[in-house]
Parts: sequence; C-alpha cells; structure tokens
Amino acid sequence: MQVKRTKSPLQEWIETIVGAAVLTAFIIIFIAQSFVVDGSSMMPTLENNQRLLVDKLTYRFREPRHGDIVVFKYPANPKEEFIKRVIAVPGDAVAIAGGKVYVNGVVIEEDYIAETTIRGFNPHIVPEGHYFVLGDNRNNSLDSRDPRVGFVPRENIVGRAIWSYWPLDRIHIFRMPEAFAGIADQE
Repeated sequence: MQVKRTKSPLQEWIETIVGAAVLTAFIIIFIAQSFVVDGSSMMPTLENNQRLLVDKLTYRFREPRHGDIVVFKYPANPKEEFIKRVIAVPGDAVAIAGGKVYVNGVVIEEDYIAETTIRGFNPHIVPEGHYFVLGDNRNNSLDSRDPRVGFVPRENIVGRAIWSYWPLDRIHIFRMPEAFAGIADQE
C-alpha cells in the first residue's frame, strides 16, 4: 500500500512554522518566559543583564509567598516590568526600622543582601490582594517603600523567577531564603 501526499512541501513547511509559533506563544503567555535583569536593584542576588526563566503558571494555582522573586508590572507604568523580592503578603504587618525589616513583629535575618537599608518604613498592614516587595540592593531600589510602587496589586504580578541561566557562572535555581522560614505563609 502506498501513502499519497496531499500537501505540497511548501504547505507542510508553512503549517509546521505556524504550529511552532502558536506553541511558542502559548508557552510565553501561560507557562514561562525569559527575562533580562535591567539594573542593579536586586544585587547581589541578580546582576544587570542576567537572564532568568520566569514561571507564569504557578501563581494560577497558589499565591506568591514570602521570599519569592517576582516580576511585576510597575503600577505607575504597566508597560514597564520590575523584579523584586516578596517580603510581606496580604494581612502581614511590615515595618523597617534601624536597618532591619520586620514582618509580623519578626526580624527578617536577610543573608542575601549586601547592606542593610538606610530608609525606614512605618508599620503598615499589607492590604488584601497586594504584596510588599523590596529590591535586595536596599539602598538602590525603587520598591514598595516608594509611593510610585507602593503595595503591588496581585494582578500586576507576572510570575516568579525560578532559574538563572545566563551568564554561565551565575546559573542557579531560586529557592526561598531561610530568612523567611519562620514566617507562616497564608495560603
């Protein structure tokens, strides 16, 4: 028995390209996307021009947690995307005093930052549906301490950084820092 070709090679080629484009678009929209770090606000954890894979699927099933590194749309200009660390989640009491960050009255022992913050932050309760985020480079970061960012709305969060793949000497998987182990996540 013979198999008869019903499509021309050009038509098969076009269908393959279109199929690949649709699959790629699906992955980028719903599953994961590559991002490039722009700036030094997350140093020493992330460096300028470092490339990351951001998981866009997890937050469809659970909320962001303490210590997650998230990409979010800048509230003052949603066309811009920032990357910061989630410090406090909805309902948490957060404050910064004497260079220390407090969440629910507990000092966060942050071994992932290079220097403590010189800017304070009066005690606030994180509103429902919002998150308090900080850059790891505390003295050079536009983050939730600034009214232009403020508490980040949940709908602005694009996803969480799960893997750094470039440069090669910075390849690693992101895990929750031990500093957040004592804070109960609200799920």
